[in-house]
Amino acid sequence: MRFLIVGLGSIGRRHLRNLCALGQQDILLYRTHRATLPDEELDGLPAFTDLAEALAEKPQGVIIANPTSAHLRAALPAAQAGANLLIEKPVSHTTEGLDELKEVLTLKHTRAMVGFHFRYHPVLGELRQILTEGSLGWTLSGCARWGEYLPGWHPWEDYRVSYAARADLGGGVTNTLSHPFDYLRWMLGEVVSVRAETSKLSDLELDVEDNSEALLEFANGARVSVHLDYYQQPASHTLELTCERGRILWDNADGSARLLAADGESNRQIIPPEGFERNDMFLAEMADFIRLCRGEKFEYCSLEDGIRVQQIVEAVRQSHALEGRRVSLE
Repeated sequence: MRFLIVGLGSIGRRHLRNLCALGQQDILLYRTHRATLPDEELDGLPAFTDLAEALAEKPQGVIIANPTSAHLRAALPAAQAGANLLIEKPVSHTTEGLDELKEVLTLKHTRAMVGFHFRYHPVLGELRQILTEGSLGWTLSGCARWGEYLPGWHPWEDYRVSYAARADLGGGVTNTLSHPFDYLRWMLGEVVSVRAETSKLSDLELDVEDNSEALLEFANGARVSVHLDYYQQPASHTLELTCERGRILWDNADGSARLLAADGESNRQIIPPEGFERNDMFLAEMADFIRLCRGEKFEYCSLEDGIRVQQIVEAVRQSHALEGRRVSLE
């Protein structure tokens, strides 16, 4: 099976290493030579500077890992060439053009995954099952909080030129740290409305927002707030959910969760498997992409899921422009 990787920054190289770890050897690269990482690990792999020439080699799977605003410029021709796609999150910087991509994939009978890798976190997966089974009752409210210190996030590059810091590359904290919008939908169901405010609070040199505060309303009535920022030191990523008969507390620092039952007697802790590390999520995601390219049927983060997250991101922006008023997604 042949794969093409578009974009060789840190995430593109992670996907390259994981493809190799999963036994895939027929790997092509499309690159613009703008990556800020050294080239040694790319030596010996066929590289193209013309996307059409790379696609003429007929890869079965194309991994879109270039800057967010350039995703569709690579995804559309790859889909038209008949390839399956793994598109890094967020799927794009706007919803414009995404319906066209859906139509092309349908016409070519191919599929696209979106790289929201927290769906592969073993503890979040177990929490999703617990919520689905209903032992804690309905989810009533919650809060997801994620803060990163952008200058320390990719220490090998000047944060000011990174995609996350630049509007022209599709950056901004709402787009870049959009994972909670996806895993909350995955765990709790559809989002029906958004109230939000975004701002630039720190002295970081950015032309995008570094703070985002959103209140999501779900179809089941739950209300969950999402806080995202680029200035938090040390970084932190947590989730709290309050249900009818207990609470859930998850911390990405060690990956564990605590279930606090209302009766005080059913409390327990859920921990990741021994030896679990962050790359395990990406590895499992890539294993699923290989399955998808083979034509297997299974649940995965689809293009439709990625589009829905992008609609939430745009609703955050719309609500901010409307001074925090409710924006419906129904």
